[in-house]
Amino acid sequence: MRKLIFNALMALAALSANAQDIQLHYDFGSALYADQQADRPKVTMTFEQFKADRWGSWFYFVDVDFSRKFTEAAYTEVAREFNIGKKGFAVHVEYDGGLNRGGSFQHAALVGAAWNGASEDFSKTYSVQLMYKRYFKSYAYTSAYNSVQLTGVWGMTFAKKKLTFSGFIDIWRGEKANGHGLLVVMTEPQLWYNFTPHFSVGTEWEVSQNFVFNTYDDKTFFFNPTLGVKWNF
Repeated sequence: MRKLIFNALMALAALSANAQDIQLHYDFGSALYADQQADRPKVTMTFEQFKADRWGSWFYFVDVDFSRKFTEAAYTEVAREFNIGKKGFAVHVEYDGGLNRGGSFQHAALVGAAWNGASEDFSKTYSVQLMYKRYFKSYAYTSAYNSVQLTGVWGMTFAKKKLTFSGFIDIWRGEKANGHGLLVVMTEPQLWYNFTPHFSVGTEWEVSQNFVFNTYDDKTFFFNPTLGVKWNF
């Protein structure tokens, strides 16, 4: 639930110039990896909004993680795009960050280029973004460093609008505690069954390499599926 399906909202925004939804996911990650992810929150609520205007678009989402006793964390990404010409190109500016019960996430700023497109009926959408990423020192044992991120986003509605397949993939340079770089990959495809234009039930699969913070062993690859419901406003 780290990032929205930006282009699925873009398709809606082509008609309304504004789209938003709220999702509630039950996460099975702590059950699948009881040792490495024992403290992984089981429930995440996501609120996201896309708004287009004559210069480009705004997009943001907030993930709020819950455990049985606490609100564990709130993570957000806020992005602004400025259109360039009529070929789907845009300048992309973004902020990533948030708070957790132990302190904060290491926040980052991104700037780069985006290429956005869609089919004539907006049932299929895509976005490719290449960005410079700057991590800031956020808490003890972290350091500021430079990075590069490649992002792909897709959305597809089919089966007479009953099914929506959407998601994103992020690839970026991370940094180990010793300062050595590593390749981080994370993707979150979602599949939704749309009972009505407003209400959907589906699943999200978080698949990652070098993303999950794991001090138990050397495992770096994780698959964390969810079961979720979504309401489109």
